[in-house]
Amino acid sequence: MATVSLTPQAVFSTESGGALASATILRFPPNFVRQLSTKARRNCSNIGVAQIVAAAWSDCLAARPQSGGGGGRARGVASSHAAAASAAAAASAAADVSAIPNAKVAQPSAVVLAERNLLGSDASLAVHAGERLGRRIATDAITTPVVNTSAYWFNNSQELIDFKEGRHASFEYGRYGNPTTEALEKKMSALEKAESTVFVASGMYAAVAMLSALVPAGGHIVTTTDCYRKTRIYMENELPKRGISVIGGCVSGRDELVSKVRIYHHVVGGVLNPNAAYLILRGMKTLHLRVQCQNDTALRMAQFLEEHPKIARVYYPGLPSHPEHHIAKSQMTGFGGVVSFEVAGDFDATRKFIDSVKIPYHAPSFGGCESIIDQPAIMSYWDSKEQRDIYGIKDNLIRFSIGVEDFEDLKNDLVQALEKI
Repeated sequence: MATVSLTPQAVFSTESGGALASATILRFPPNFVRQLSTKARRNCSNIGVAQIVAAAWSDCLAARPQSGGGGGRARGVASSHAAAASAAAAASAAADVSAIPNAKVAQPSAVVLAERNLLGSDASLAVHAGERLGRRIATDAITTPVVNTSAYWFNNSQELIDFKEGRHASFEYGRYGNPTTEALEKKMSALEKAESTVFVASGMYAAVAMLSALVPAGGHIVTTTDCYRKTRIYMENELPKRGISVIGGCVSGRDELVSKVRIYHHVVGGVLNPNAAYLILRGMKTLHLRVQCQNDTALRMAQFLEEHPKIARVYYPGLPSHPEHHIAKSQMTGFGGVVSFEVAGDFDATRKFIDSVKIPYHAPSFGGCESIIDQPAIMSYWDSKEQRDIYGIKDNLIRFSIGVEDFEDLKNDLVQALEKI
C-alpha cells in the first residue's frame, strides 16, 4: 500500500521504493476499504465533518534519509474523529485499541450507561444527551443556560489544591472548559458513541488541532482526495514546514487521543463561545428531523435530475448508478443532503443556470435549512485551474445542498433554470 510521508522537502515515498517529488495526495488502493464515520453512516455528515484519517505511525520516519527508500511498516495507529458544526470537523478512522502501545479502554461512567439505557435512538440522544442526565449546571431549567464567564472561583486554598490534585471538579479558566460547552460535548460524544469530545471555534481549527496534537514529526497522514480543500492546503503547505511528513468544530474519539488534542487546545486557544455552544445545542435537538427531510428531498432530486435531458451526470450515493452505492447502502440509513451534478453544457451555460435559480442561495457551505447552490469551478477553485483538473472539478459541475424546503418548489425552480440554457 502506498503511504504518504511528508518530509521537509515534501517528498512522498512508497513501499516499492519510488518517490514523488510534488505535494500530491495519493488515492487509496482498491483493496483499502474506506471506513465512514459513525456520523456518516447515520448520514449527519452535512454538519461539516472533515473527511480526514490521521495516522501516527511510530516507524522512525524522522530518522529515515529523505531521498529514496521505501515506506516503513506501521507499528502503531492513532485515530480520531474531526467534525464541524454546521462545520467542520471531525474526522474518523477505525483502529484497534491493541494497535496503540499501552492503550487503555476507558469504561463508560454511570451517567453514560444510564443515558444509553434510557435513550435508545439518535433522535432521543439529539434532544436529551448531555442535558437530561448529568448536567453540571445546577438548575431546574429545561434549557441548558448560557454560562458567560472567563474564570471560575474557589472557596479557599484547600479547594484549589483539591482541584489541582483531582479531587474537586472545576474548569478554572475559560480556555479549559465551560458548562454550556461541556453539555454540547457530552451530546456529541453520545451521538458519535465516542469516549470524549472537545469543541473548538471552527471546523478548520479542529482539523489543525487534531493533526498538530496527534501526528508526530516525520509521521504519515492518509486522507481522501475529496477532503475539504483548505484542510488539504494546510496538509500540503504547512505541515511540511514542521517536518511532518491535515460556527464550530469538534474532535471526537477515544479519551486517550482526544485528551492530547484537548491539552493542545488549552495552550493555543480557539475556544468555542458559550453562546455558540448554546445555539448548537438548541439546533441539534431537531437535527434528526432536518436531516431526514434533507435525505428524502435529496434522493428525489437526484432521481429527477438523473432523468433530465439537460443533466449529463449526477453524483449521489443513493443512486444505484453511483460506483459506491453498495457501500453507502450497507453503512447509511440515508444518503445525505448534497447532490452534485454536471450540466450538459460548458462553463458559461452552467453559470447561466446558477444565475437563473431563485430559491437556493448562491453561496458556499452546506447543511443548513436553506438550500445552497454553487459552481465549484468559481466558488472554490477559481484561483487554480490545475487543481480543478487534478481533483476532477469540471467547469459544468454543480454542488446543490438541499435545505428543508418543499421538494416540488425546488424541482420547479431547477426546471425553469434549466430551460434558460
